[in-house]
Amino acid sequence: MRRLPPVLLEDGCSRELLSLIRTILAACKEISFRVGQGELSGVLGSTLDENIQGETQKKLDVLSNQLLKDILLESGTVKAIASEEEDYTVAGNSDAKFIVAFDPLDGSSNTDINSLVGTIFSIMEAPEGSDAADESIFMQPGHKQVAAGYVLYGPSTMLALTTGKGTRMFTLDKTQGSFLLTEDFATIPADTNEFAINASNQRHWQPAMQNYINDLLAGDTGPRAKNFNMRWIAAMVGDVHRVLSRGGLFTYPTDTKDPKKPNKLRLLYEANPMAMLVEQAGGIASTGSERIMDIQPDAIHQRVAVILGSKNEVETCLGYHK
Repeated sequence: MRRLPPVLLEDGCSRELLSLIRTILAACKEISFRVGQGELSGVLGSTLDENIQGETQKKLDVLSNQLLKDILLESGTVKAIASEEEDYTVAGNSDAKFIVAFDPLDGSSNTDINSLVGTIFSIMEAPEGSDAADESIFMQPGHKQVAAGYVLYGPSTMLALTTGKGTRMFTLDKTQGSFLLTEDFATIPADTNEFAINASNQRHWQPAMQNYINDLLAGDTGPRAKNFNMRWIAAMVGDVHRVLSRGGLFTYPTDTKDPKKPNKLRLLYEANPMAMLVEQAGGIASTGSERIMDIQPDAIHQRVAVILGSKNEVETCLGYHK
């Protein structure tokens, strides 16, 4: 099996970008160890604080954020970072080329039940001559990403990564500390009979999504004339990994549960990197009305609706939204 650096260099990845990716992965390997220790590490459970999203922080959220923040800023490879756990962007090396947005521990509530969690990251180039302390340098659409990925902390620690030359899967060899290529190019099947959605919010969905899910649930007795299975891990990183591995549709649609927050997932460090991974594997990623990676951000914690996965199934879902 091949190690990550030569694979990316053969793709034309610059050594500067490779160095940044390896820096991120160094922090992720430490997070993987802490997650794997579980209760033995003493970092399960919640803190007494809330993040900028108004969500109760888990101890591992705080630890993971600090690990990524420290290693990235100390490396000198980033101009600035944006994190789910930080109120504002944080300036780094003013001469660095790249900026990084990340969700340090997606699905962190799953740590207390020993279920899937992961780190999601997005890498873009900073505008030339820009100020590292200027938050607006992150206001770039997702198609400007030069790399995106996630590290999934499960029975094995896996990396899904794209630099725009397809989506590859790597597995952490814990005996050597290296990520080894285990799937050269992930390809999402165009058709599927699996979908993932938080069904407890059904009464709050818009009519288009209500109608679409109702038709799926009707199975072979309904207009789709086939049976579907619902899957829900309650961590975007886990649900998207299943889509990349065997196909499916994942959605967190707009709803009316909280009128002030009609959308759940954050654009810069959740929706955009996942959209890039999915599109590079042959899938589609949309809000229901537009391509996710075409959205012009207006805030670092901006939220959007997400519908992504198998091409034909996503297109069918989008047909309900017209």
